[in-house]
Amino acid sequence: MKNIKAQLHSNLKNSNLSFATTFFCMFLILPVLTNAQKVTYQQLKTYEGLYQSVNNTTLKIAASPKDTNLYAIINLSRYKLRPQGNNVFLNSTNQPVTFLKDQNGKIKGYTIDRDTFKLLSQNVSFPVKMWSPRMVDNPDKFVYRYQQPAQLNDALQTGTLKGTGLNPQLLADMMHYIVAGKYPDVHSILIIKNKKLVFEEYFYEYTRDSLQEMRSASKSVISALTGIAIQQGLIKSVNEKLQDLLPSYHFANPSPLKDAINLQDLLDNQSGVNYDEAWPKSMGNETDMGISKDWVKYTFDLPMIDTPGKIGRYNSGNSITAGWIIQQYAQMPIHDFAAKNLFGPLGITNFKWDFRPDPSNAANFCQVILSPRDMAKFGLLYLNKGLWNGKQVIPTAWVAESTAKHSVVQGVDYGYLWWLKYLDADGIRYYGFAAQGNGGQKIYVFRDLDLVVVTTGGNYNTQSPADELIRKYILPSFNKNGGK
Repeated sequence: MKNIKAQLHSNLKNSNLSFATTFFCMFLILPVLTNAQKVTYQQLKTYEGLYQSVNNTTLKIAASPKDTNLYAIINLSRYKLRPQGNNVFLNSTNQPVTFLKDQNGKIKGYTIDRDTFKLLSQNVSFPVKMWSPRMVDNPDKFVYRYQQPAQLNDALQTGTLKGTGLNPQLLADMMHYIVAGKYPDVHSILIIKNKKLVFEEYFYEYTRDSLQEMRSASKSVISALTGIAIQQGLIKSVNEKLQDLLPSYHFANPSPLKDAINLQDLLDNQSGVNYDEAWPKSMGNETDMGISKDWVKYTFDLPMIDTPGKIGRYNSGNSITAGWIIQQYAQMPIHDFAAKNLFGPLGITNFKWDFRPDPSNAANFCQVILSPRDMAKFGLLYLNKGLWNGKQVIPTAWVAESTAKHSVVQGVDYGYLWWLKYLDADGIRYYGFAAQGNGGQKIYVFRDLDLVVVTTGGNYNTQSPADELIRKYILPSFNKNGGK
């Protein structure tokens, strides 16, 4: 098992995965289908159903009529299985997933890594929309016709493209290529320009009411709540030591370096413990943390590898611990603290956030689940320096501090759980900051352009096209003579 996890961790380096995805990698994270074994759609349909999975959870197996692939569906995410032989498929670590049949030839379950999981029901249906970006007769000839986003009673103002500088033809080209399948598994694209939502499109079975797993983009929400908690006096400052914030914890491998860790070191991913998801030789990783009894203790039981505040490492245990601290000092679930102090003022009421950093939360791994419109509101709040409808929801100084450079993580400038990124469009460099999560969950804020771009997607553990779409079809509008 240790060798499997080591191989898995090596395969996943530099991927910025959320906790849930990393944990499930051991079992059913699935790569792009190869042509090694041809299986018909009707054959694949015999495997469809609801199955048992790890930690008393379930998953669904579905056959796609669009690309003749088999998919495992875990919560809101789906992954391809690669056919290998008779009733055998391979996952991304080349472990065989073998479907079992009873004496009558009916599927009864599957085995993987010596574990057997039962088929619970084959009475499962899948919406046909989930296989196509848009239900059109000829995707290659799709012609996009722009419509202004609907004005709803959700505190988000909408407008048209007129006067925004956005190039309608570039957006139409983007839509054409998405529908034609050039950019698969894009769930939504929203654009806020000049404080108004001017572009809003959804694909596959997703609509404006669909909730989307934010994955690691949830970290930026924890950053916002940290600033609010400090403003309210629940936490004194980012300089508070970890050992003072969590006095009931007695971490293993004590040292003067570990005693020096403070809250800022968690927020800028410079805690110094031996945990780095981009380094396969790291002692700490999401896979082991996910199955540990206490994710906070797991993270800071690890030995130190350098001085706190010195080197940025992508360590999801840092943000989990920051969220746990907020929850302890607010004396309420972080869901309720966010509802009262962050999401409530923005008119966000339909969201999910199950924050329990232990194996009982294996299905969600402490992530926020929001609609794309509400993700856009969060981005707009930061564009407005924490101000919303005349109310200062997040202190202006905290917005500035949390989106300023404090470290470098995986070669990218990093603030307080925000990525400080730039995108190049036709030779012009545009600087912004972003919340981002595995699969293509992005909230980009380009303050100089008065622009927020939100994407959601299902490109889990593969390269998301989100940045390319923004570079090729949105930002070039603001180059000289780029807009219309």
